[in-house]
Amino acid sequence: MSQETTNQGLPNRWLLAGGGVLMQLALGAVYAWSVFRIPLSKTFGWSISDVTWAFSLAILALGFAAFVGGLWMRKVGPRVVGITAAVCYGLGVGLSGLASGNIWVLWLSYGILGGTGLGLGYIVPLATLVRWFPDRRGFITGLAVAGFGGGALITAPVAQQLIVSFGPLKTLAILGVAYFIMVVLGSSIMRTPPEGWRPKGWKPSVKQQEQLEARDYTLKEALSTWQWYVLWAMLFLNVTAGISIISQASPMAQEISGVNAGIAAGMVGLISIANGLGRLLWAWFSDAIGRRNVFLIMF
Repeated sequence: MSQETTNQGLPNRWLLAGGGVLMQLALGAVYAWSVFRIPLSKTFGWSISDVTWAFSLAILALGFAAFVGGLWMRKVGPRVVGITAAVCYGLGVGLSGLASGNIWVLWLSYGILGGTGLGLGYIVPLATLVRWFPDRRGFITGLAVAGFGGGALITAPVAQQLIVSFGPLKTLAILGVAYFIMVVLGSSIMRTPPEGWRPKGWKPSVKQQEQLEARDYTLKEALSTWQWYVLWAMLFLNVTAGISIISQASPMAQEISGVNAGIAAGMVGLISIANGLGRLLWAWFSDAIGRRNVFLIMF
């Protein structure tokens, strides 16, 4: 039996893509953190910088956990890593609701525990879906990360309304439960395809065939190339600039433009739309014009 006819008994790959997007929408809700800054600061007298540290710690933990999660997933598969991510992320955000008057609880729960869940969960759709879509590697990667970028589009206005009704801490507890459910649902259907699997009827182009036959670099080999360090530095600077704006978006809008919290939450949503579309479109273009050309245009 050829690799092209081994789809029987395998899940629909677009269903897996939907599960990956669902996971990323929940995880990407971290980008809506700025709507909590002023309410938490006013409620407990914490400084803006202290509240921002929760977000900073979450992003820092995300980076380390994504690295560990990628290595761990090779041994246990995407489902185990994804469900672990759901527990860490949902529990971390939910426990933030107990941070009444204690900033350390917020830092440890939302920042460290929640951020660990973010990193573990973030890597699952990326590493899994690219194996199911060898014919659309750029597009499917962009779709997965677009969900992360667009998470704040839904969360920012919803969180703002919940804060008005219940306060910031109860809102975090409610969202923690919602995030847990979303990530569990998405990760529960994740699985890797059989070795060498290809979509039925797909005939790769010469360029795609070269990519399929190319050997992946080991970590040690990648670290021995100058390109790895240039790429790391480029992405580090890009992410730093983006995170700096996203983490301050709501209070910046309120302080500079004088708009109310509801409108500021809408502006966070607009940033989220641009964030998500940019991730999807640039990745889609890379399938047509190549990854290197896309990087040259972007930067």
